[in-house]
Amino acid sequence: MLAAALACGAASAQSAEAAAAPEAPAAPVENSSLDAPMFYQLLIGEMELRAGRAGSAYEILLDAARRQGDEALFQRAVDIALQARAGDQALAAAKAWADAKPLSVAPLRYQTQILFALNRPAETAVPLSTWLQKLPVMERPGLITALPRLLQRMPDRAQALALVEKLVAPYQSAPATRLPSQLTLGRMHLANNEAPKALALAQAAQASDPASAGPALLALEMLPATPAAEAVVTAYLARPDAEPAVRLAWVRALTQSQRYAEATPQLEQVTRERPQLPDPWLTLGALRLELRQPREAEQALLHYVELAQAPKGADGSAAATTPTASRPATAPDEDDDADGDAESGGSATTGLNQAWLLLAQAAEQRGDLKGAEQWLAKVDNPQRLIEVQARRATMLARQGKIKEARAMIRAVPERTGDDARAKAMAEAQMLRDVKRWREAAEVLAEAAGRFKDDVDLIYEQAMVEEKLNRFAEMERLLRRVIELKPEHPHAHNALGYSLVDRNVRLPEARELIQRALELAPGDPFITDSLGWAEFRLGRHDEALRLLRQAYGARPDTEIAAHLGEVLWAAGQKDEARRIWREAQARDAQNEVLRETLGRLKVGL
Repeated sequence: MLAAALACGAASAQSAEAAAAPEAPAAPVENSSLDAPMFYQLLIGEMELRAGRAGSAYEILLDAARRQGDEALFQRAVDIALQARAGDQALAAAKAWADAKPLSVAPLRYQTQILFALNRPAETAVPLSTWLQKLPVMERPGLITALPRLLQRMPDRAQALALVEKLVAPYQSAPATRLPSQLTLGRMHLANNEAPKALALAQAAQASDPASAGPALLALEMLPATPAAEAVVTAYLARPDAEPAVRLAWVRALTQSQRYAEATPQLEQVTRERPQLPDPWLTLGALRLELRQPREAEQALLHYVELAQAPKGADGSAAATTPTASRPATAPDEDDDADGDAESGGSATTGLNQAWLLLAQAAEQRGDLKGAEQWLAKVDNPQRLIEVQARRATMLARQGKIKEARAMIRAVPERTGDDARAKAMAEAQMLRDVKRWREAAEVLAEAAGRFKDDVDLIYEQAMVEEKLNRFAEMERLLRRVIELKPEHPHAHNALGYSLVDRNVRLPEARELIQRALELAPGDPFITDSLGWAEFRLGRHDEALRLLRQAYGARPDTEIAAHLGEVLWAAGQKDEARRIWREAQARDAQNEVLRETLGRLKVGL
């Protein structure tokens, strides 16, 4: 109001000047309701605040707000108390504001937020309920949807759920608020570890509004722990008007479970519907690379590079016309200065560096080592130096230049302890790639001595020990991983699979693998291990079901070897040969596939 008074004075002066000019008659003056005593009260309050006496300023301005009934003054008093970290005084001012202005929702919002800040969530029921009642009908769904976020700081999840149930009860049948009420209750049940109730609410919400993306997004939050939620997601994505953002979220869920074969067609659909969005092309390239489809990966990655370097539209998509991705894989020398303005670490440069690394990997898969080096030369990010040098070292090692490869990794500067650990992991992985198991074991053992109880290092040690047929040491290391990190799915799976592969302690192996699958539902490699265990236990039908599921999610060569063997044993030899041929076309040098075909004396 002080600012308004000063502005009013300035306006009056300007009006007087305008009145002096006969050609411009003065506009009518609207006098402020601010009288002299109130003016000086506000002035004194602001002066007290400027002098560092926040308590006195708060009292003066709150009194002025009560006497004047002005919302801006109430808010000023609340803000002064909050800045002074006087939560109780801020709450008192917000309550006085609500009493003075019963139709206003702003003081109710302040009360709610202050109560949460004061860790008094149980007292929020009244202001939240009143806030919901006073909101316009069209704004009410937004607040209902925001309730889980508002209440996430409540430590007692059951209490938070009970509060939300009470708050939304009056709105569950109204058309405008039925869907947000169902989704909000679903999220609260999920936060309270009641996934079946959350799923039932997501299903009910989808039945009431099949076109809404909300039920699918809620179902995605339940994955992978609640596989039945997939049906809600896939039902929504079957609609022609499904939002690409939901499809991309589904892709993320699939890739986190390594279900790359299922994720790929989803991404392909996104790239057809929104071809100017760069990021889906990058992800598609990475997935195709994982599926050992280097040429298809290159096409997608080159699309990404062209889009990432093109001028951007308002929605973040490329403004240029759809690229053709017709550049050959041997053209990595083109000028890439288009991202020069983002060298400070922007997302465009980050994505391009990732694309260069993936293109290098694709070229390497095709045997084009010169092209791979050209792509690596484009990576201009010190943070990725170890990754780049490790890639170069692996290419050297595959040419038999082991000494030079190891020296290349070891020459990378170590700025932090994490760099030293990353270098050890990179060197060990390079040695594993060329089957130098003993040297890899030495590197990992030395690193494990420097980084005590590092779960990842111990796990990698165990994998190398298995290759050296030192199974007792492998088991000791894996059990140490499980001791340090009981929820480590791959340690359970690796130990179980090793037992199955050696055809020993099969019931124990099956229990270990089942526990791994509980920790990582849907993981195709763990599903493959369980299928292999069932086969060794003589349960051929269940083995075939599991292995088909695993291969459908990720057509990996080793999974194909197992599935083919079970089909062969079941007399389905034509299908077995077909699957083995597919696998051989992707990776003819795979040891598991070659051993399987040799042992069964099968020629393709």
